Amino acid sequence: FFNWSSRKYLMAVRRLFSRLAMPRRTVGSFNLRRYHSYANGVEGMPNTADGKWRATTILSIRKDGEVFVVGDGQVSLGDTLLKPNANKVRRLDNGRVIAGFAGATADCLTLLERLETRLEQRPGQLMRACVEMAKGWRTDKYLRHLSATMIVVDQEVSLTLTGNGDVVEPHDGVIGIGSGGFYAVAAARALMDTDLPAKEVALKAMKIAADMCVYTNDNFVVEGFTKDGKHDTEAEEVA
Repeated sequence: FFNWSSRKYLMAVRRLFSRLAMPRRTVGSFNLRRYHSYANGVEGMPNTADGKWRATTILSIRKDGEVFVVGDGQVSLGDTLLKPNANKVRRLDNGRVIAGFAGATADCLTLLERLETRLEQRPGQLMRACVEMAKGWRTDKYLRHLSATMIVVDQEVSLTLTGNGDVVEPHDGVIGIGSGGFYAVAAARALMDTDLPAKEVALKAMKIAADMCVYTNDNFVVEGFTKDGKHDTEAEEVA
């Protein structure tokens, strides 16, 4: 029905559409996968500057029988400030566990729900609950794509959880995550040998991190346990 030249033309068109249907391949010098990633932005948001969600700063200090978790309130997309007073530190398991998170908000909240489910199954066993959740986070084909890092503490133990399956307990009671985490940890370790209580160490270290990291502000949310096991909750703006 078709002559030879028409058949060659149809085959060429068919090959072209087949290549266009596979986003991982490159058509000429144009990478379709990279284009879709750029055009769609991050989490469906429009791109600004480099189009990356910037992490927060979360710090945990354990000292003299007290433990506190402090988080800032800034949410940034590229060079744009989206929100100055987000709450990134939450209580779980009827207030017996404190969790702070850095990463995409929807991903973090999904992981917090998973962790709370594990804590209901393993009451009073934070380490075991975190190990089981990290295992699922690493192996589940949906959860493994969630982008977040978490600090989880109770009166006995402080842990860092990552999507790589890591469950890490610090040797000195200091944990920092997020874009300003290294600044906060360095400042906190310098203050650990002073007479300041855990809460003051955490606040001073976070203030230093906020002064140095442009993606961290000084709208702090503070959650902690005192020596007698009482809750200590505070939201404050440090001048």
